[in-house]
Amino acid sequence: MDVHGRDLRYFVAVAEEQSFTRAARRLFISQPALSKQIRQLEQSLRTVLFVRDRRTIRLTPAGEALLPHARRLTENWETALLAVSEASAQAGATVRVGFQTRIGRGLIPAVAARMNQRLPGWRLDFRQVSWADPTVGLARGEVDVAIAWLPVPDTGALSWRVVAREDVWVALAPRHRLAGLCTVPFADLVDEPFIALPRTAGAQRDFWLGAAARRSPAVVAGEAETAEESFEAVASGSGIALLSAGNAEIYRRDDVVCRPVSGLPPSELAVVWRTVDNRPFVDVFADICRACSRPEVLANQAGKPAPRAGLWPSE
Repeated sequence: MDVHGRDLRYFVAVAEEQSFTRAARRLFISQPALSKQIRQLEQSLRTVLFVRDRRTIRLTPAGEALLPHARRLTENWETALLAVSEASAQAGATVRVGFQTRIGRGLIPAVAARMNQRLPGWRLDFRQVSWADPTVGLARGEVDVAIAWLPVPDTGALSWRVVAREDVWVALAPRHRLAGLCTVPFADLVDEPFIALPRTAGAQRDFWLGAAARRSPAVVAGEAETAEESFEAVASGSGIALLSAGNAEIYRRDDVVCRPVSGLPPSELAVVWRTVDNRPFVDVFADICRACSRPEVLANQAGKPAPRAGLWPSE
């Protein structure tokens, strides 16, 4: 019989969480999908691994026997992935960088120039990841590092360094009743229909719905897995969406109006990596991104005046 490493990882999560709901949140998948994979694993092994009732689940004797082996196999596989990734990176001198929205801001040319100085011959390989994965490809080993908007899952599996802070803006259809304001108070937006990130985005979905400033849940008119999908929904009048100040400029388009929002905390852009990943180039990349996020560096790289105050971290 063939059993996928993914199935063992799912089994371990359910066994440790003692809940399909909590395990699904931990794994960033839907509960029905997780239940289906566990059933397929049981069918492959020709045995029942969990005793289920309405409130709790517990391991069967077969499940108890499998658990230590499944843990060891998944840990070994994660170690193997890191080893393969490191060998591949050293051989090809490539750092795979995950992202979910366009990075822009002049950051990438500045980082690439400094990477060439610090790690001659190395290159950056950028890979876009859906908002449905809040780890930006790190959990599945698809990328080595990521440039992502916080918050990311705070489970201890990921580490990060903030490279920029930006005010929060709102994207509106041009005919929206608030589009004529210079600055929109968040209090005027709380009852508006929002275009949300997928539920699997977790804390990041909550942040871009302004959950910290709400007394009641947001009205969600639809979900989008990419910035492009979100802007199409906003342009059609389906709802509004929060975004960072920098992205308001990067994604500028004629059929969407973007305005600053008052009453919300700033958004944070960070370099993110797996906590267990101690390869030297990870630290190098994070240090370079931090150094290159300074306004004077970006302005020099782009040959333009430094960005306006308030968008970048103070030292």
